[in-house]
Amino acid sequence: MSSTPNSSAPIILTGDRPTGPLHLGHFVGSLRNRVTYQDTYRQFVMLADAQALTDNMDDIGKVHRNVVEVALDYLAVGIDPARTTILIQSQIPELTELTFYYLNLVTVARLERNPTVKQEIIMRGFERDIPAGFLTYPASQAADITAFKASVVPVGEDQIPMIEQCNEIVRKFNRTYGGERDILVECKAIVPEVGRLPGIDGRAKMSKSLGNTINLGASADEIRAAVKQVYTDPLHLKVSDPGHLEGNVAFIYLDAFDTDKAGLEEMKAHYTRGGLGDSVVKKRLEGILQDLLAPIRARREEFAKDRGQVLQILKEGTLKAREVAAQTTDEVRKALGLSYF
Repeated sequence: MSSTPNSSAPIILTGDRPTGPLHLGHFVGSLRNRVTYQDTYRQFVMLADAQALTDNMDDIGKVHRNVVEVALDYLAVGIDPARTTILIQSQIPELTELTFYYLNLVTVARLERNPTVKQEIIMRGFERDIPAGFLTYPASQAADITAFKASVVPVGEDQIPMIEQCNEIVRKFNRTYGGERDILVECKAIVPEVGRLPGIDGRAKMSKSLGNTINLGASADEIRAAVKQVYTDPLHLKVSDPGHLEGNVAFIYLDAFDTDKAGLEEMKAHYTRGGLGDSVVKKRLEGILQDLLAPIRARREEFAKDRGQVLQILKEGTLKAREVAAQTTDEVRKALGLSYF
């Protein structure tokens, strides 16, 4: 096992809203990268439970239940608490304090113009009934990032405006209150090579709320049933028909998970010229997903036997993270002239 990166390594912050167990989309978009990042970065992984409440106040139990469920997924895929600091957002009050200060550095109009926020508002159907906590998410995310002085933040393409707004807040704070040195650190977004996975039904996003996911803890039978439902080419009615790859979820998943690229290219060529049935493609996909998820499921089940130990891991990581956040918050208070004693 690789050792923990030294204290001079770049700091990276990433995380998830604990609103349900994690799925293949999370694995491709972030989780497998996090396992690699912990070798070269000082990595903080956040369970963003406080942020999840901004649009789940009518079902807070869902958030509570899934803190441990998501932590189990982290441990099962190989995120090592000895090399990665796993923390619970709500248990670090300094993040809320920083958010409060940063809200004075951004206007409501600027928050409403943020493309990511605008899209999320439309997707959730808020119209003008926008929870204030949801609208101010960019300031909250800036607090999360700057508290740990993260210089790198992995995000999807749709989240880049959030990083840009974070850096706007950082620059304004440093320019106005930093004096001779910058107190807050600007960050850069890194976008994973493999983009967002579509749902098994062909929709643009694999989403817990849409029920079109394959969870990391899925049983062998659940994987088999899900693969049977995977969207392919609706025009490929007979085996002899030429098939299309564009929008074909089975091949999108194979691109993401099949390590035999030469064999996959042969299968694609056969499919597009005709003579290859969807059932053969799905059989290959199922085999790959069964092999991928079986060891993850086994590790998850093992960790789940002692949930108290999982909570202890979260407690230790959160205490460690709070020390870092408290140091940054102290520097911010001093810059704002709020240190009286």
